[in-house]
Amino acid sequence: MRIVLQRVKDASCTVDNKLVSSIDKGYLLLIGFKNGDTNEFFKYYAEKIYKLRVFEDSLGKMNLSLKDVAGEVLAISQFTLYANTKNGNRPSFTDAMGFAEANGLYDEFVAVLNNLVLTKKGVFGADMKLRFTNDGPVTIIYDSDDLNKEV
Repeated sequence: MRIVLQRVKDASCTVDNKLVSSIDKGYLLLIGFKNGDTNEFFKYYAEKIYKLRVFEDSLGKMNLSLKDVAGEVLAISQFTLYANTKNGNRPSFTDAMGFAEANGLYDEFVAVLNNLVLTKKGVFGADMKLRFTNDGPVTIIYDSDDLNKEV
């Protein structure tokens, strides 16, 4: 599982020129799954994201979490996070999990995260257009391959 988190002032997702979802201050998450991923780290990552202190306090220090700023999350499925670009010029996506299984994990992870913070979604597998105002920019990458399996 790989998550690219971006702190945003606002974010929205449209499909076929129709607004699907939007948030104000919070995080835009791009979420990808690779073959063999499970829901093992969902609770861990949901709590890490919810408690991550990257919003500025009154002194300008990154010291506040989503809860502290009443932030929201826009979670977008992103299979291209597992692009393999080692050979040639056309990326290979053979490491990315298949559609049906990844869709189920995406829905499950969003549900776990939504238990902590208001989380809106894109449309899994759709040609989504994202608009967002990156704040900072602040970008954090979470990758389950980096975790000690004893989490």
